[in-house]
Amino acid sequence: MPGHILFDLDGTVADTAPDLALALNLLRLEYDMPPLDFREIRSVVSLGAVAMIKLAFKIPESDPEFEKLRNKLLEIYSQNICAHTTLFPGMASVLDHLDTGGYSWGIVTNKPAWLTGPLMEALNLNHRAGCIVSGDTLSQRKPSPEPLLHACKLMACLPADTTYIGDTATDILAGVNAGMFTGVARYGYLESGATPHNWGADILFETPLDILHWLQAKS
Repeated sequence: MPGHILFDLDGTVADTAPDLALALNLLRLEYDMPPLDFREIRSVVSLGAVAMIKLAFKIPESDPEFEKLRNKLLEIYSQNICAHTTLFPGMASVLDHLDTGGYSWGIVTNKPAWLTGPLMEALNLNHRAGCIVSGDTLSQRKPSPEPLLHACKLMACLPADTTYIGDTATDILAGVNAGMFTGVARYGYLESGATPHNWGADILFETPLDILHWLQAKS
């Protein structure tokens, strides 16, 4: 049984979509554009700010205004980073079980550190996680396995003894290439038409409580 658990952050541990959607719609408001439906935004938030700007403004990355919009989005989001964000229902029980059961756990996210740190602090998780690896901790980020391997070094554990859980194909690819057991958080921010059963993961979790039950069964 893998005794070390690594999680993606957005869409796996924390339900950050409400605040990301808030930031995107506040940005649209600055340009006198009506708000987008939350469900439409939720389906792309795991793809990052670039995908959100493309959704909201229908312009390519080559557009001279694109980077300005992306930076403004992140600025607005940083000011509202935990206004409505919570742990997914059942995730608190998962983390409590890990803490009391002798597991080590950590976060590996593509979110930049200047956003990851304040969010983890606001959720009171920064001192509980055995490691926090952000999208700019290394020169490479997921789907490269390097951030996951770096997390193992920080937690002094072997990849073969570690499980990585995330909600995107990028997460699973990184975990597989790192030699880890992998799980899909199907409750996360899957794109429309996503086929997570084809991503090569070892297990799929419908809810965080499924992660808890899996851990309890393996104890």
